[in-house]
Amino acid sequence: MSKRIYNVLFHLHTVSGIVISVILYVIFFAGSFSFFRDEIANWERNHAVENSEQISMNLDGALDSLDEKYALHGRNISISRHHTERRIAVSLDPSQDSLAEEEGKAKHFFYQDTETLQTADYVSSYSLGEFLYRLHFFAQVPYPYGYYLSGFTAFLFLFAIITGILVHWDKIISNFYLFRPWAKLKTLWTDAHTALGTIGLPFQFVYAVTGAFFMIKAVLIAPSVFMLYDGDESALYEDLGYGEPEIEYLGQALIADYSVNALVEQTQKDWPAFTVNHLHIFNYGDANMHIAVEGETHSDAKFTGPGKRLYEVASGEWVEEQNPFEAASYKDGVMNILYRLHYGDYGGYALKLVSFVLGIISCFVIASGVMIWLVARRKKNVPEKRRKFNERVARVYLAICLSMYPVTALTFMAVKTIGHGMTFLYQFYFVTWLIVSVFLIWKKDLNFMNRTTLLSGSIIGFFIPIVNGLTSGAWLWDSLRDGHFQVLFIDVFWLMLSVTTFWAWLKVTNKKSDKLGTETRKVEAKIIEKSPTSIERIAEPV
Repeated sequence: MSKRIYNVLFHLHTVSGIVISVILYVIFFAGSFSFFRDEIANWERNHAVENSEQISMNLDGALDSLDEKYALHGRNISISRHHTERRIAVSLDPSQDSLAEEEGKAKHFFYQDTETLQTADYVSSYSLGEFLYRLHFFAQVPYPYGYYLSGFTAFLFLFAIITGILVHWDKIISNFYLFRPWAKLKTLWTDAHTALGTIGLPFQFVYAVTGAFFMIKAVLIAPSVFMLYDGDESALYEDLGYGEPEIEYLGQALIADYSVNALVEQTQKDWPAFTVNHLHIFNYGDANMHIAVEGETHSDAKFTGPGKRLYEVASGEWVEEQNPFEAASYKDGVMNILYRLHYGDYGGYALKLVSFVLGIISCFVIASGVMIWLVARRKKNVPEKRRKFNERVARVYLAICLSMYPVTALTFMAVKTIGHGMTFLYQFYFVTWLIVSVFLIWKKDLNFMNRTTLLSGSIIGFFIPIVNGLTSGAWLWDSLRDGHFQVLFIDVFWLMLSVTTFWAWLKVTNKKSDKLGTETRKVEAKIIEKSPTSIERIAEPV
């Protein structure tokens, strides 16, 4: 590689990395916690849930209770459970019956508890797990700007990965085994950036590709829509197989007896190792009522196997099916593989923990990249005004990034002691994040920033299981005895994370003390050389 090409790639890597560093850090930090989205939600609500997305409840009884409140006749109903929670999502379309009452003509969306059958709206059901999950693609920013922001950031991250590989290609193997913690600061950060970046390279590449696909696929396929479909987006989605079938509403009451539970059981009997996580009921209570039972195969039975069976309720027979154990279509195969790779839901807790560690390593790579950029611009030939500007930029970047750890830990305690729901989480998390970030920027000390966030996050995180035990009575030993694994997991997770970051704080503090001690001894040695009695005079009692 010529020197000119190397310099071009190096600067492209540096500029693209700096531009997206803060946004990318937020994505990886919140995304790492998002691997445990369901566990966090169940921990917050103190719910014990089977580790499955199967809709396991009395559907007939649930529909009867909803019918009394929402007048279901003539509606299209969607029931889904795409998370390991005790609640299912219910969506009710307006009734197609022209004689329906006003209540029947209203559209509704809510969550229903599978045990108590109580309903709650989206805002009040908003959990900390959902908040962190949505933060990692900036869903809190008005749609679609947050989605596009995260998507284009993932795309630029892919660009930074490729240029980084090309820049380090000649020495990528030798530098991987090279770590010089006692060298100058720039060398230390460069070694850490290269080694950890190489370790997390496959992980980062997968998430850059899948993240960009999910968030900006509408932009990516826009040229195809205009060129091949004359701008008709619905025609494209119809060819791709999206959307539900159109079932005619007859306006006649259904006479035959039926059981939704029986149809679900029949589907699972015919397809073993199949999880039913979505039901779509067309024309509820009408003579032409149909029910679509949808789901997917267990990951250990088949990696990607979406399935669907459409039943005609009057006859009790299925009229259309997509067998999950047959070869999936190209579209279904690609979509499901991308989803599984991104969510990491096919390898149990071992894969989730590995993904979490790699996500945090990616955060360190991002922070070390900012430090490399800063230290490289502390040279004497750089004007003083520009050096101060670079220092301010680095302080702002790192303050926003590093403060996420103690703020996240504090929010875990807050949802157990102060409040919950969307409004509370937005106000508490973002206001606290702003206050902590401004305080760290005001201190103007990167070492203080690093040590403070590590120590405060460790202390707060250590007390999270204690606060959980005091507020909900779910102590570690109680959760272990009662088999509430998800609640136990989050408590143990925070204990282990707090111990790890406290150990890192000790290392950082001791290293700083050793460095100060070394510098002090050098100064003393120089003084002794010039005046052997000067130290003795200083040491004499007054």
